[in-house]
Amino acid sequence: MTDPTHRSGFACLVGRPNAGKSTLTNALVGEKVAIMSARPQTTRHTIRGIVHRDDAQLVLVDTPGLHRPRTLLGQRLNDLVRETLGEVDVIAFCLPADQKIGPGDRFIANQLAPLMTGRRAVPVVAVVTKADLVDRGALAEHLLAVDALAREVEGEWADIVPVSARDGYQVGELADVLVSHLPEGPELYPGGELTDEPEQVMVAELVREAALEGVRDELPHSLAVVVEEIVEREGSGDEGKGRAPLLDVRVNLFVERESQKAIIIGRGGSRLREVGTRARQGIERLLGARVYLDLHVKVAKDWQRDPKQLRRLGF
Repeated sequence: MTDPTHRSGFACLVGRPNAGKSTLTNALVGEKVAIMSARPQTTRHTIRGIVHRDDAQLVLVDTPGLHRPRTLLGQRLNDLVRETLGEVDVIAFCLPADQKIGPGDRFIANQLAPLMTGRRAVPVVAVVTKADLVDRGALAEHLLAVDALAREVEGEWADIVPVSARDGYQVGELADVLVSHLPEGPELYPGGELTDEPEQVMVAELVREAALEGVRDELPHSLAVVVEEIVEREGSGDEGKGRAPLLDVRVNLFVERESQKAIIIGRGGSRLREVGTRARQGIERLLGARVYLDLHVKVAKDWQRDPKQLRRLGF
C-alpha cells in the first residue's frame, strides 16, 4: 500500500569544489539546470532545481563549493552556503569516490557537525559521488572512510548513499532517501518548472560555462558574466509563417587582467567566437527562440577583492 501523503521541501547539496554537485543536481532533475565544468568553484550562485514526483516535490539547492576562502569573493560564496544550510530540510554532503577524504572534506564536516546536533537538527546524508570511477573494493573502502568521518566530528550521517550521476547508478535511490527526510506538504512550485532561477542568471551561467571550457587554472576564479539585456528584435518574428522572433542577447564577460582578456578572446577573436557558438545553442534551448549573442570582454581589475565591484557584478 502506497503512502497517500505528499512531501515537499528543500535539499541542499554541499561539498568541496568539484565534488560533482552540479552534475548530480542535473541528474536528479533530469534536465540541465546547473552548469558543469571540470574546474573547481564553477558554481557561483545557489541554483535551484525542482524534482517533480507523484508523492513529493524535492527542491535541490546546488551551492558553491565550501572552501577556505582566499578572497572576498570566496568569503561571500562561503557565507552564501552557510545561509542556505540554515534554511533547508535535508543536506546532501557530496564526497567523490575517486578522491581520498582530505582537509577540505574535514573542514566541511566540521561546519556541518553543529547542524546535525543543534536545536533544529538537520539530517545530513553522505553522498559518495562518482562511484563509476572506482572498482567495488575501492568504493567499499571509501564508504567505510566516510562513515568514520562522521564519528571524527562527533556527528552521525542520516544515510550514506553511493551514486553515479554519469550512468544513473542509484540516482533514483538517492532521491527516495532525500524525499524521506522532507516534511509533509503541498507542491511549492507549479508542475513542469525545473528551476526558479531568472532567465538572465541562467543565460549568464551558460556563457560562463562555455567560456571556462579548456582554459587555464587561474581563469575560472577571475571570470564574471553579466547579462546586459535580452530584447526581441523589432519585426524579426512572423507567426503566420511559423518564424520565431530573434532575441538580441548582450553579455559582458569580466576578467581581472589584460592577459586573461586575451585568453578569452583568442587569436583574432577565434576563441570568443567558439564561446559564442557553444553558449548560443544552450541559450536558444533555454529561451525557446532564435538568439543573436553579442559578447564583450572587459577588464575589472582585481574585482574579486573589491567590495564595490563585487556588488556591481552581483555578489
